[in-house]
Amino acid sequence: MRSSLRSAAVAFACSLIAHSAAVAGTLDQLLKKAEEGDATSQYLLAVKYDYGEGVPGNYQEALKWYRKAAEQGVAAARNNLGVLYQLGQGVPRDSGEALSWYRQAAEQGFALAQYNLGLMYAEGKGVRQDY
Repeated sequence: MRSSLRSAAVAFACSLIAHSAAVAGTLDQLLKKAEEGDATSQYLLAVKYDYGEGVPGNYQEALKWYRKAAEQGVAAARNNLGVLYQLGQGVPRDSGEALSWYRQAAEQGFALAQYNLGLMYAEGKGVRQDY
């Protein structure tokens, strides 16, 4: 399951990065926009740190920027926070916290979060098993 979570998240992140590369500009421009509070830039910066795309991989930085984007309602950021908590990357493993982030993103209609939430229920992670 770990590899399927990461594979799906990587595929989504790569497609988003490729689609928005022209919009984001340089890393310095992306960081400036993220620091100014632009939620999309915060998410894209988090993805870069999460996967080591153009920067050294750093789960703590990824967590920081995902959280900022998630607090502004970015469903993909909420899902990816769930992944970090579920896998214990940059944070202690916490199924309850993962479940909360997946649920928020799933309620926004984010399909990958709906899938991840379903897996949590199917496997009884953070909830009573229900399938």
